[in-house]
Amino acid sequence: MAGRSVNKVILLGNLGKDPEVKFTPSGTPVAKFSLATNDRFKDKDGNWQDRTEWHNITAWARTAEIAGEYLKKGSKVYIEGSLRTHSWDDKTSGQKKYMTEVIVNDLVMLSGKGEGAGGGDFSGGGSRGASSSAGGGGNNFDQRTPEPEPAASGPITDDDIPF
Repeated sequence: MAGRSVNKVILLGNLGKDPEVKFTPSGTPVAKFSLATNDRFKDKDGNWQDRTEWHNITAWARTAEIAGEYLKKGSKVYIEGSLRTHSWDDKTSGQKKYMTEVIVNDLVMLSGKGEGAGGGDFSGGGSRGASSSAGGGGNNFDQRTPEPEPAASGPITDDDIPF
């Protein structure tokens, strides 16, 4: 695997505040919000401790519009994306500062109605648009009864194999 690398982040958590949507000079929407993930562990004395990690999230294009419209503080979301780190020189101290954020590639709203957002699956990052693949209902699971499999018309032959 020489030369290959992977930059993938998967998060499941709750929004710390409502998304803030702004627009680039060319008119592309950008949504920024924070996401909290929680971890529970036992300390050296055997007591349970909770740890919250805060993540800076950035969504672009149609995903940003959807985040701004449907996500609210407390909404539960599943996010897939990649890490990006920015640096700048602090104007007052002159020190180099860093910020790491998650750029959203896929966003799934998990909160049910009345919990801050409706259900849906929205993909897109950069210039890709978002698509909805769930029809409300508070989750992205297909609740319909499965269609019965068609009856096989004889034995499987080499012509039936697609490769």
